[in-house]
Amino acid sequence: MLSAFPLVLVLYILPMAKGFNAFVVLGIILLLINQSEQLQSSQTHTLLRLQLLLNYPDVLSSWNSSVDFCNAEPTSQVTVVCYEESITQLHVIGNDGTPSLPSNFSMDSFVTTLVKLPDLRVLTLVSLGLWGPLPGKIARLSSLEILNMTSNLLYGTIPHELSGVTTLQTLILDDNMFSGWLPEWLGSFPVLAVLSLRNNSFNGSLPDSFSILENLRVLALSHNHFQGELPDLSSLTNLQELDLEDNAFGPQFPRLGNKLVRLVLGKNRFRSAIPTELNSFYQLHWLDLSFNRFVGPFPSSLLSLPSITYLNIADNKLTGMLFENTSCNVELKFADFSSNLLTGLLPSCLSDSKDRVFLYAQNCLATGKENQHPLPFCRNEALAVGIFPHSKKSKPSNFALAFGITGGIIGGIVLLGLIFIFVRRLNEYKTINKPTTRLISEKASIAYTSKLLSDARYISQTMKLGALGLPPYRTFALEELEDATNNFDTTAFMGEGSQGQMYRGRLKDGTFVAIRCLKMKKSHSTQSFMHHVELISKLRYRHLVSALGHCFECYLDDSSVSRIFLIFEYVPNGTLRSWISEGHAGRSLTWPQRISAAIGIIKGIQFLHTGIIPGVYSNNLKIIDVLMDQNLVAKISSYNLPLLAESAGKVDHRTSALPKDSSSRTRASYEDKADVYDFGVILLEMILGRPSKAKSEVEVLKNQTHVCILSSLFFNPVQLQAGVATDDATRRSIADPAVQTSCSDQSLKTMMEICVRCLLKDPAERPSVEDVMWNLQFAAQVQDAWRGDSQSSSPGCSPSQPAILPVAFH
Repeated sequence: MLSAFPLVLVLYILPMAKGFNAFVVLGIILLLINQSEQLQSSQTHTLLRLQLLLNYPDVLSSWNSSVDFCNAEPTSQVTVVCYEESITQLHVIGNDGTPSLPSNFSMDSFVTTLVKLPDLRVLTLVSLGLWGPLPGKIARLSSLEILNMTSNLLYGTIPHELSGVTTLQTLILDDNMFSGWLPEWLGSFPVLAVLSLRNNSFNGSLPDSFSILENLRVLALSHNHFQGELPDLSSLTNLQELDLEDNAFGPQFPRLGNKLVRLVLGKNRFRSAIPTELNSFYQLHWLDLSFNRFVGPFPSSLLSLPSITYLNIADNKLTGMLFENTSCNVELKFADFSSNLLTGLLPSCLSDSKDRVFLYAQNCLATGKENQHPLPFCRNEALAVGIFPHSKKSKPSNFALAFGITGGIIGGIVLLGLIFIFVRRLNEYKTINKPTTRLISEKASIAYTSKLLSDARYISQTMKLGALGLPPYRTFALEELEDATNNFDTTAFMGEGSQGQMYRGRLKDGTFVAIRCLKMKKSHSTQSFMHHVELISKLRYRHLVSALGHCFECYLDDSSVSRIFLIFEYVPNGTLRSWISEGHAGRSLTWPQRISAAIGIIKGIQFLHTGIIPGVYSNNLKIIDVLMDQNLVAKISSYNLPLLAESAGKVDHRTSALPKDSSSRTRASYEDKADVYDFGVILLEMILGRPSKAKSEVEVLKNQTHVCILSSLFFNPVQLQAGVATDDATRRSIADPAVQTSCSDQSLKTMMEICVRCLLKDPAERPSVEDVMWNLQFAAQVQDAWRGDSQSSSPGCSPSQPAILPVAFH
């Protein structure tokens, strides 16, 4: 029987034949029809051959030679899709359990038959009992976009020939018996979006090529035997799901992009800290870090991530204190803190209900529920985990640990003092007997608290994550610096201050650097500036003008140091003030850019406080000390590390509210609040667009801002009728005119509240750095939401805001 298409062709061509023999034309048409039928017959034969090789499974019982496969009704288990009479999709899903195939089944013969469907784009063969190695000839399906062979008995390695299928977007080989290392070429697929290899026997480490799979959205490798460090995945900006459960990855937390929705790292060998970067994972819905050995403080801010619904940190060594007023996302349905070293009070937001489950057994929380340990248990365990991580190699450290546990806090402090003296003398000996240009090994002083020492691994990881993208810190040769600055020519001179002369240079590899030159006197202590260089070498972070290296120039007569050169990254885009209040045409930051810069500054301050030992406090930060790079990333350029000057005896108004008889410990606990005050001054200028040159001006501007905030708390009848528009206008009236019409009211109000709290006279009442960061991130979040809601409206502001509450100050 003629199909519809050939019949139309006959009726169309025969009248046009004219001079041609009509029978010849008709013969040609019948030949075409015959070829079309042969093509259809060939594909039908291929499908029936596949049915035979699969031993006639029940799901294919309806297949026979009379079936029109291209027009057959699809089912949940079997679907055939055609395009222009050629099969492009084949889906066959067997029943639960593995059907038995005959002992003479050949995977090679099966694939040889399968590739006779050359136009296949989607191939799904699930739970069919396929067994044997996957033949390389599968790559003859060169148009394949999706390959899913889940729940079979395939073994061996992934065939290299598959690398030639450059159209592959999805590769799913879950629940098989594949083994061996993953090949480097897996990272060469240009459009691969889903790679799922769950429940196999793969081993070895992941190839570095995974870091260039820029279209990857799902990477699922759970229940294998992978091990070692993960490649840098931070460049995978489309990655939404990462499932690495039940492997042996570690010990460092992986570097990830912040667009993840689901992150599963449970049952591995991670022993680092949880990085603060997770705080910016606003889309994170599911987080599982259970059954590892994570150390350091648990960031309670994870509880209030805007999208979090599942959080599992059970069976780790996480420390820290929880508070009753800690905030939680209202959508959080499951949280498991069991078997950690947490202390304090159970947050009131973690109360069980019919649709919420919270587990917290085997901690040291102040609650009689769920079998809590006594408080000393968590303290001793934290000491064992964090203070002496290499105690097996050091007899003094073993003795200190034993004495600290049995003798208590006083005995531990005394013994730590003895260890400090020993380490100090040992380092002095090494300094005398080794060249002074070496990098100094890290050591901890007795003056630092046990918490800082116990968080050493967390701090080390923070440093590594913060230094991404920077070349390694190294010692420079003087000749390199002379070449870079044209022998310190005046054209390279940038200025001079109390910390030496600054030059701009260009290294041989084209990198621009800033070089600080400090002249030394023979009376200066070598040990003091070596300690300074040691600290400088640790200041490597995205939001700091980071150190790249140093160079010593020595006197010829006695080889003592005559000049020190400190080499920093060069930040070319001017100061933050030049982008805010100096009025350069076309050079004013938008409101979202200002929030982003503020978050960058507070992250830089947080790194100065906690990213190195000892922390760097009281940095006397000013807005001119914040530089903007080519991507408008804010970087702090000034730290409190005086090389030759002494700062003792100076009165600091930022902490002067403390009672004169305050203990040294009390004063030390407020060191971070001096930087919070300075940040408030910077934030004030970013909001108002006006510089403040004296403390009195800061106080006046702060009070004006405070009045604008308070106006929203007391509504008169007129305001109640008009809504919040009056308060909105009041706040906007004092804001920088450059951003008045481009900011969300809630975002502006939040920024003002943060600013006023940072500028409170009593340091004890100022927020912590972490609280400031979270409120800034909230301001960014509501601004983004407001911008999304108002894209189709006029560029002005609307008083309506998303129903989100800011993180409360603790």
